[in-house]
Amino acid sequence: MFTKILIANRGEIACRVILTARKMGIKTVAVFSEADRDARHVTLADESVCIGPAPSRESYLVADKIIAACKQTGAQAVHPGYGFLSENAGFAKRVEEEGIIFIGPKHYSIGKMGDKIESKKLAGAAGVNCIPGVNDAIETPEKAVDIAKGIGYPVMIKASAGGGGKGLRVAFNDKEAFEGFTSCRNEARNSFGDDRVFIEKFVEEPRHIEIQLIGDSHGNVLYLNERECSIQRRHQKVIEEAPSPFISDATRKAMGEQAVALAKAVNYESAGTVEFVVGKNQDFYFLEMNTRLQVEHPVTECITGLDLVELMIRVAAGEKLPLTQADVKRDGWAMECRINAEDPFRNFLPSTGRLVRFQPPKESMFASDVSQWQGVRVDTGVQDGGEIPMYYDSMIAKLIVHGKDRLEAIAKMREALNGFVIRGVSSNIPFQAALLAHPKFVSGDFNTGFIAENYGKGFRAEDVPHTDIEFLVALAAFVNRRYLHRATSITGQLEGHELRVGADFVVVTMGHDGDGVSYPVHIAEFNDKARVGEITVGGKCYAIQSESKFGWVRIEGTCNGKHFTAQVERGTPKKPLAIRVIHNGTQLDVMVLLQRAADMLALMPHKPPPDMSRYVLSPMPGLLVEVAVQPGQKVVAGERVAVIEAMKMENVLFAATDGVVAKLLAAKGESLAVDQPIVEFV
Repeated sequence: MFTKILIANRGEIACRVILTARKMGIKTVAVFSEADRDARHVTLADESVCIGPAPSRESYLVADKIIAACKQTGAQAVHPGYGFLSENAGFAKRVEEEGIIFIGPKHYSIGKMGDKIESKKLAGAAGVNCIPGVNDAIETPEKAVDIAKGIGYPVMIKASAGGGGKGLRVAFNDKEAFEGFTSCRNEARNSFGDDRVFIEKFVEEPRHIEIQLIGDSHGNVLYLNERECSIQRRHQKVIEEAPSPFISDATRKAMGEQAVALAKAVNYESAGTVEFVVGKNQDFYFLEMNTRLQVEHPVTECITGLDLVELMIRVAAGEKLPLTQADVKRDGWAMECRINAEDPFRNFLPSTGRLVRFQPPKESMFASDVSQWQGVRVDTGVQDGGEIPMYYDSMIAKLIVHGKDRLEAIAKMREALNGFVIRGVSSNIPFQAALLAHPKFVSGDFNTGFIAENYGKGFRAEDVPHTDIEFLVALAAFVNRRYLHRATSITGQLEGHELRVGADFVVVTMGHDGDGVSYPVHIAEFNDKARVGEITVGGKCYAIQSESKFGWVRIEGTCNGKHFTAQVERGTPKKPLAIRVIHNGTQLDVMVLLQRAADMLALMPHKPPPDMSRYVLSPMPGLLVEVAVQPGQKVVAGERVAVIEAMKMENVLFAATDGVVAKLLAAKGESLAVDQPIVEFV
C-alpha cells in the first residue's frame, strides 16, 4: 500500500479523497493555484504545493507541474478526482512512464472510452445495446439530413469529443438537422478542437440511468447497482438518486451485465461508470463510459455500504476486490443535491464572492466512514469565510441523504435543505426545494426533459408555493416576541415607564412594489424560559417551541408537536427592519408591528427603485473580458455590448434598445459586482 498520494484536483473531491486516505493511514499532498491558497483541501492535506496562477490552464491542467509536485514530495501515486486531467489518457500515460501510479484506469482504457465514436463501436462489439445511428464522422450537412431521414426523426446530432452539453443538438425535421449539424460542428471545433460529428436516434421520454462499476487488475469487474440522473438542467445533473424509481430488477441486471462486458472488453481497472439512456418501455442504449469517479458516487456508497475511493486506492495498489457480485447490497434509498453558487432567479447565472456564513446541516453520515448510514452527509471543499472564486465550477457542496425508502429520503433532503445556511453568495437551494416538492418528482414520473418542461421560462419565486404561509408569519412573530422579552429585562429603565409587551401585533409582508399583506397576530401565551409561544394567525393556532439561541440563523423546534427546521434572521442589507423567514424554498420578509405602527406604514408612499433602463448592468459577478462599444457610438437593439466571464461561463450582453453610448463605466479586465453599471446610454 502507498504511504503518500497526491490529489491532482481541488474543491470537494480533493477533500473527499484526503478523508479516505487519512482513514487508510496514507499521507496526502494537495496541489493548489494561487486562487486556492487558503482553500479547505490545502488545510486538510499533510503537504501542499502551489502549481501556478488561478486559471486552470496554467495550474490544474498542466501535467508537468503535477508530476513535478509528485517528485518534489515523494508521492507514489496520483488521484485525479473528476474533471481537469481525470480522463486525459495522455496524462495517465505520462504518470505511469514517470514511475508514479495513476489511481484510475489504465491509459489505454481511458483512450478507448474517451472517443464517443470509437467507444460505441467497442460497445457494439461487446454485445452492449447501442442506439440506432451512424457512428462514423459525417462530412456535410446534406449527408446529415440523408442519414437523419434514414434513421427516422427525432435524431440527436453529437460531437465526438463533446461533453457538458456542448456539441449536441436534437433535430425533429430536415431543416433542424441541416442547421443543427453546422452549429454542432462549429461549436465542437471551437470548444474541443475536434469537429467530428455523428448522428443517432433520439429516444423519446428518455431517462439518464448509469451503472457504477469497479474493476481490479486480476480480471474482476463488478457492477454496484444504478443511479438515476434524469433531473438535469441544460445537460447538467441537478439531483441524483440510487436506486432508480423506474427500472425493474430484470432491467437492472441486464444493464449491469452489459456494463461489465464492456469494461472487460477494455481491460478496465478502477471505478468507472457506464451511462445509458432508457426509454419509456425500459429499452436501454449505451451513451458513453466515464473513466473516473463520478460527482454522484456518494449515493452508490450509501446503498452499498462501500467506500469507492478506498476501493480505487486498493485496486491501484494491486489488491483484489474484497467482494463478489453476490455480496453487492442495495440497502435503502439515497439522494444527492448539488448545491451550486448560482442565482436561480437570474437564470442560474454564477454567483461568486465570500461565504459570509456557511453552516451546513448537522451531519450524521460522513465521507469515508461506512459505519454510519440512514442520515445526512455533506461533501464540500469550502468553509465559513471562504471564497468562491470565478475561475472554477460553481459547486459549493453536495448534500446527500439516505433513508429507508424514497419518500423518507425526500423528506430528509427537504429538511436538510431548510437547515443549509449560505450567505454572501446566491445558491440554487430554492430551486432544489421546488424540485423536491413537485408532485411528478415525488411520484417518480419524470425524464430528462422534466426541468425544461416545468421551468422552461426560468425559475421564479412563485414556483415555490408554500403550503402554510401563516406558519412563516407565526414563526416571525415568535422570534420577534423573544427579542422583545429580552428588551424588557434591560437594566436602567425609568421606573413606571418600563417596556411592556402586549399580545396583539400586525405582521406585514414586504412586497417588491409596496403591495404587502397584513396578518393580525395574537400571542396568547409566551414563556421565554421554556421558549414556548402560542401564536394565532387568522384563526389558526401555532404552538411553537424552539431551543435555538439569539443570533442563530438556523432555528429548529416543534410546531403543534411536529418538528421543523427553518432560517430566521433580523435585518437584511436592503431591509434593515425586516425579519426574514426561509422555509421549504420560500423566502418571506416581514415587519412585526403594533397596530398603530401598521396603520402609519400603510400611509407611507412606496419609493420605486431608480430607473436603470439607460444602463447595461452586469447580471453576475465576474471578469469584464470585452467592451465592444465606444462613447458616441450608435448602437441598435440586439448589438453586442460587452462580455463577462465567470466559472467557465461566458455571458454576452446585448443592447435592449437602440441608442447612443454616453460613457463607459467599467474597463476591460475589471472585476464586476452583480448589477454594476458597465455602459450608459444617452
